[in-house]
Amino acid sequence: MFATGSVENIQFLPFLTTDVNNLSWLSYGFLKGDWTLILVNAVGAALQSIYILVYFFFSSEKRAVLKKTTALLAVLLSGYSYFTLMVPDPATRLAHLGLFCSLFTITMYLSPLADLIKIVKSRSTRCLSFPLTVTTFLASASWTFYGLLLEDLYIAIPNVPGIATSLVRFWLFWRFPADQDKSYKQLLA
Repeated sequence: MFATGSVENIQFLPFLTTDVNNLSWLSYGFLKGDWTLILVNAVGAALQSIYILVYFFFSSEKRAVLKKTTALLAVLLSGYSYFTLMVPDPATRLAHLGLFCSLFTITMYLSPLADLIKIVKSRSTRCLSFPLTVTTFLASASWTFYGLLLEDLYIAIPNVPGIATSLVRFWLFWRFPADQDKSYKQLLA
C-alpha cells in the first residue's frame, strides 16, 4: 500500500475478519485463562487494527470501508453483549464463545477466496499475497496442533480450513505464476 499509494489490488475483507477473529479469540483466552491465546491475539488485534487504518488511509472508497468495519464491529459488540449478559454460566459461556470464535476463524480463512472466480477468469493471482498465504498456512497449522495438544476442538477444528484454503492459494500461485502477470511483478519491485 505504501509502495503504490493505493489499495487497488488488496482485499479488505481479510484484514477485517482477522481483526474480529483476533478480538474474539482474545476474549476466549481471557475466559479460559490461556496466556498463549491472550498474548498472540492481543498482538494480532493490534496489528490488524493498524492494517485497517492504513487501508482506510489509502482507500479511495472510505465510506465502504467504514460501513464494513462498522458492521463487523456491531456483530462483535452484539456477541460480546450476548456472552456477558445472557450466558451467566462460565462453562456454557466458554462453549458458546468457542463456537462463535470458530465460526469467525472459518470466515477469516475463507475470505481471501472471495475473489476466486475473478482469479480464475483473469488467470492472475495479483490480488493474492504469497507471503500472507505462507503465513496463513503456518499459523493455521500451528493453531491446529496447539488445539489438538490442549484437546480443545474449538481451537483445532476451525484452523483446518486455513490449511485447506492455503493449499488452494498455493495451487493458484502455481497455476498462475507471477511471471505471467507483469503488473504483479511490478508491484514487487
